Amino acid sequence: MAERKELQLPLLPLRGLIVYPSMVLHLDVGRDKSVKALEKSMMEDNKIFLASQKEVGIDEPNEEDIYRVGTVATVKQMLKLPNGTIRVLVEGLYRAELIRFIDADEEYYFVEIEEVEETRGDKVEEEALMRTLLQYFEQYIKASKKISQETFNTVKDIDEPSRVADLIASHLSLKMKEKQSILETFHVTDRLQQLIELINNEKEVLHLEKKIGQRVKKSMERTQKEYYLREQMKAIQQELGDKDGKTGEVAQLKEKIEQANMPERIEKVALKELNRYERIPNNSAESSVIRNYIEWLIALPWTKETEDVLDINHAEDILNEDHYGLDKVKERILEYLAVQKLTKSIKGPILCLVGPPGVGKTSLAKSIAKSINRNFIRISLGGVRDEAEIRGHRRTYVGAMPGRIIQGMKKAGTINPVFLLDEIDKMSNDFRGDPSSAMLEVLDPEQNSNFSDHFIEETYDLSKVLFIATANSLDTIPGPLLDRMEVISIAGYTEVEKLHIAKEHLLPKQIKENGLTKSKLQVRDDAIMKLIRMYTREAGVRNLERQIASVCRKAAKIIVSDEKKRVVVTEKMLDELLGKPRFRYGQAEEEDQIGAATGLAYTTAGGDTLSIEVSLYPGKGNLTLTGKLGDVMKESAQAAFSYIRSRSKELNIDPDFHEKNDIHIHVPEGAVPKDGPSAGITIATALVSALTGRAVRKEVGMTGEITLRGRVLPIGGLKEKSLSAHRAGLTKIIIPEENEKDLDDIPESVREGLTFVPVRHLDQVLEHALLGE
Repeated sequence: MAERKELQLPLLPLRGLIVYPSMVLHLDVGRDKSVKALEKSMMEDNKIFLASQKEVGIDEPNEEDIYRVGTVATVKQMLKLPNGTIRVLVEGLYRAELIRFIDADEEYYFVEIEEVEETRGDKVEEEALMRTLLQYFEQYIKASKKISQETFNTVKDIDEPSRVADLIASHLSLKMKEKQSILETFHVTDRLQQLIELINNEKEVLHLEKKIGQRVKKSMERTQKEYYLREQMKAIQQELGDKDGKTGEVAQLKEKIEQANMPERIEKVALKELNRYERIPNNSAESSVIRNYIEWLIALPWTKETEDVLDINHAEDILNEDHYGLDKVKERILEYLAVQKLTKSIKGPILCLVGPPGVGKTSLAKSIAKSINRNFIRISLGGVRDEAEIRGHRRTYVGAMPGRIIQGMKKAGTINPVFLLDEIDKMSNDFRGDPSSAMLEVLDPEQNSNFSDHFIEETYDLSKVLFIATANSLDTIPGPLLDRMEVISIAGYTEVEKLHIAKEHLLPKQIKENGLTKSKLQVRDDAIMKLIRMYTREAGVRNLERQIASVCRKAAKIIVSDEKKRVVVTEKMLDELLGKPRFRYGQAEEEDQIGAATGLAYTTAGGDTLSIEVSLYPGKGNLTLTGKLGDVMKESAQAAFSYIRSRSKELNIDPDFHEKNDIHIHVPEGAVPKDGPSAGITIATALVSALTGRAVRKEVGMTGEITLRGRVLPIGGLKEKSLSAHRAGLTKIIIPEENEKDLDDIPESVREGLTFVPVRHLDQVLEHALLGE
């Protein structure tokens, strides 16, 4: 048995390193406790105990983290480096075993150890094992070429078996546990045998590496470094088997093709491409192109479709729940469902929703998809200038990919989604082609069953898709493309409709998003109406929602700051919350006026009243028009002026008025551009009033185009104009006789408060509009 001798020394824990007896080497020390242990050692007898950590990553090891067997060493030299670490030169003396930690001083590790004497065996056997070990070590050096011949010559000259074993162990590329095992082997014979086994294993690993290297070398003679790396990988795969190679990948793709339920002709194409892919090397550029094409064929829906819910009442409930008004659109969708329920085979219609921003075109398309239980997909066409964006690129181009239609179908996952083509009027064209021409095939019910994408090449069936396009204006949509779509105009919401939308949709949504409840915030109807009239001016409801959100935020601040527990927003309170009103709306005159008539105008933000003023002063018959009027409106003024000159006797006007007076026609709010023919009868009425001295009735508004013979022609936007008249406090509206058919579109609550006077000639207008005779 080995003899043991107790000793107390500072401990230096080593990370990823083992020091054997008789070894001399440099160590870099950085940890505070390790530096203190070295300083303690240098102050006494230069002795220190070196033991390795079990885990390299531990910065503050305790007793359980240190191997029990280590080496007592002498500190030969200590040098401080510029980076703060200390480099020491140590020489291993003998093996020792750690007994316990002594916590006398926590600045460094201080331990009690026992010196371990080595056990010697039969000298002849040790000599034989040492010679075998040296022979194996020499073979290992020749095979690995990582250890110099000088190292072997140094080892060969040592006669002591124990030192030979330790020195060889320090030069081998072994794992920490194996090196520690050699350190813990106190019997020299056992240590020599253990090293012989370890070197033998290392030799076999080196032999296998050499074998792989030779196989790689044979196939890389005419290639460069990149090819060498690929061949080395191939050689390793051959050693492991081809379970991770291309064979397995091809099998997976084939299985996916069979599960994709493709039409027979498409499946044949996919399998043919798969055979090509299998034959082409992985490093070929065409390999990735073919694989990408096969994956697209697999990912596209070919037969999968959702089952339509053809319950008209259910669909109507959903559409009414999500949107207030928009009766024409809802009616068209319900007609489509009714026909599909009867025929069970109808091609998807192509609807085009046209209207100003914020009127709910996109959200309406989502509701349509929800109402008939179809998947919804949206693509934006704004700024698309390249035909390939719609129809895809040919596979011969680098980075080729399908067009947006096929990409959308992949995302939808079914062959019958609701497909929204957003902002179709924003497409443009340049030298790369005209995308609107590519859309002709997509949106033609007679052609889209065989839609051809340049990337997919095979025809794809779009006939079951319900296409819905949106646009702000029809002016920029090419005629042939517009001809393929069923246009449904959404002109905008009336004030009454906006009030309902705010109460039923916008306010509940914003109350929830801002962390409030209906019990904490109440907004009165008069406040919402003031928001609509005085704080927003738009056709849609986007800005209205922003203003409602602002009110909710202000209310949240009031509640959180404990000013009030419940906020009730009234019309008067809006000025405090949002500041002074930003807009004003036209109101009826307070008194009957001479030379001023109230017209009705249609704007993108709805309807409004328009006051037209006429002033006479001595002159030579010059006609001045101000108010930033467009050409059409100027022509209406000229027509009215010419009509009055031709009918001066019948109207009791001096026939020479144009020679004695200059006439100035002004439309207030001069910064706002105004145009359109519907102010014709209003201008004529104001002119007659100024020339005859007869006042215009304050409660009368009017709209209509005038001809040189005094005929009143029809106009558009009667619904919006009527609402503005009702809002302004007018009670009688003069309209062209041909517009009587549009009265059905006006809400009943508005019709009850207005008297509509249909007219055919200007004489009838003057009869109802002017006071006296």
